[in-house]
Amino acid sequence: MPHTASAGKRLRKSEKRRRQNRTAAKKIKLQRRAAAEAIQGGDAAAVATAFKATQAVLDRAGAKGYIHPNKAARLKSRLVKRMRAAAAAPPKADAAKK
Repeated sequence: MPHTASAGKRLRKSEKRRRQNRTAAKKIKLQRRAAAEAIQGGDAAAVATAFKATQAVLDRAGAKGYIHPNKAARLKSRLVKRMRAAAAAPPKADAAKK
């Protein structure tokens, strides 16, 4: 337990920030996973909407300081590379059989 009022306030602030950071990190993780699944699925429309949503989440997190803006840019760049590679690759034979 904090011994002073200022220490108590610091504890409250750090707890609030921890909750916000965990929520933001979870949102980023879930959105990136959804985009990766859309890329695996191969549907161009689903990939486009998932990318747009992921880009918005990453930009917002970078702007608010939950992650560094350069990290947001790096993650978006890697996502675009995966999207383009998936679009250029020929369709899988296994997916057509199912």
